[in-house]
Formats: sequence, C-alpha cells, structure tokens
Amino acid sequence: MCQLLGMNCNTPTDIVFSFEGFRRRAGLTDSHSDGFGIAFFEGKGVRIFRDNRPGHSSPIADCVKQYNIKSLNVIAHIRKATQGEVNIENTHPFIREIWGENWVFAHNGNLTDLPDMSESFCQPIGSTDSETAFCYMAEQLKNRFRKKPTEQEIFTAIQDITAELADKGTFNFILSNGEWMIAHCSTNLHYLTRQAPFGKARRIDDDGVIDFRDHTKEGDKVTIIATFPLTKDEVWTKMEHGGFVLFKEGDKIAEVIGTPKQLPDDGTLGCAQAA
Repeated sequence: MCQLLGMNCNTPTDIVFSFEGFRRRAGLTDSHSDGFGIAFFEGKGVRIFRDNRPGHSSPIADCVKQYNIKSLNVIAHIRKATQGEVNIENTHPFIREIWGENWVFAHNGNLTDLPDMSESFCQPIGSTDSETAFCYMAEQLKNRFRKKPTEQEIFTAIQDITAELADKGTFNFILSNGEWMIAHCSTNLHYLTRQAPFGKARRIDDDGVIDFRDHTKEGDKVTIIATFPLTKDEVWTKMEHGGFVLFKEGDKIAEVIGTPKQLPDDGTLGCAQAA
C-alpha cells in the first residue's frame, strides 16, 4: 500500500538524511512507486511537493534534497495505490483548513464502506479512501468544536473519530497542524527521538551514514516517525495496534498504548521490514 514518514522537532531541521533513505523505498528497495509527496510547515504556511512518478527517480524529489528546507514539522508519503488512479490529486499528503490552520494528513492502509460525504462541506478532490477519511475527520472536528479547542481535547476527539474509521480497515496515519504531530498505528508505525548526546546513524536502504554531532547543538530534539525503521543502529519504538502518540517540539506529550496483535498482511507491510 503506502509508507509514511514524519518529523517533529524543537528547532528547524532538515529531513534530507531520513528522506533520502525513505524515497529509495519508492521503487528501489520496495515497491511503493505510485507517487510521492512531502509537506513542510513554515510558520502558518505549508510548502508541499507532490509527484505521481516514483519518489526514487522523481526530479521533484531531487529538488527537495537540493532545497534543504528546515522545518519543525514535516510529513512525507510514498504511495502504492489501492484505491484511486495514479495521479496528482490522489497523491498524499492532503491538506485542509481547520479553525484557520493548515492541517496535513497522510495515510497508509485501506478503508472500505466509508461515510457518505456528498452533503458535507469538506469534500475530497481525488478518489482515494485516504482523502475521504481526512475530510470526514475535518468535518467531524468542525462540527464538534466551533472554535479551536485545547490540544488534549483535539487528541481525544481524534481518537474517537479514528475509532469509527479504523473499524473500516487499516488506518495508519500521521497528522499535523504545524504545532504538534499525531501518529496512529493500525498495523505498522515506528518512532525514535534524537537528542544529546548525538552520534552516528546508518541508513538501512543504502548504508548512507551521518554524524549528527556535525549538524546539531545541545538542546536539539528531533522525533522521526516511519512505517518501518530507517536506520540500523538506533533504537526505534514500535507502536502497537490502536496506539496513538502526540508529539510537540520533539517531545512525546501524550500517548495511548496500543495492543500487540498478529495481523494478516493486507499489503501494508512491504519489503522494507525485511531490512
């Protein structure tokens, strides 16, 4: 199906090291070659790049590497299509306005029998289950709260809405409004937090190495979320079925522990787990 990548940190940081390994899974080390997208929050704005070509060979992905954008919150996605054609409108991440903010969402999984959105204010542009689910989430949040609620109220509401949608299939996702990032695991999602003392890391997909001591300062904190670990020599935390985590400024500020569950391979597993 798809794979997810997110970054939440306390100082503007580039995601090039993680993204370069991640994009190789879009047609080289894995088969997620039906498009890629990446969104960078910059203040209240979002700089978003999408291509319906494979991420490993996309010139737009090359531009992302060369641009070296620094951001506090980034969400990226490589697609293996299950619903909807391979085109730009069906390429993640998706973006919507909620309470005067840009919200960005990317999904890995497959949902069936979704709610009818034909009478809703928030309409999907493409034909994916993912965008429909995000529109449903946005509509429900706006119906519940006319003004922006507290972070904890948002986190609780997202759990309630997710429970409705996750009942329809596989629903791994990453969501951000530029201030925080929420991750939900249905089958596979992992995260790690990099902070002092920093050291070296080696990518799984191409053995690329970085020494974070050359790129960081004391007090930096960077959390990376990925469908499967991106590095060999760092300790990744595996989220369990039904788990939620809320990150802000690189810290885990709220969590709902999921339940270990043996799930059948519905196509969300991919080849990267073998690495």
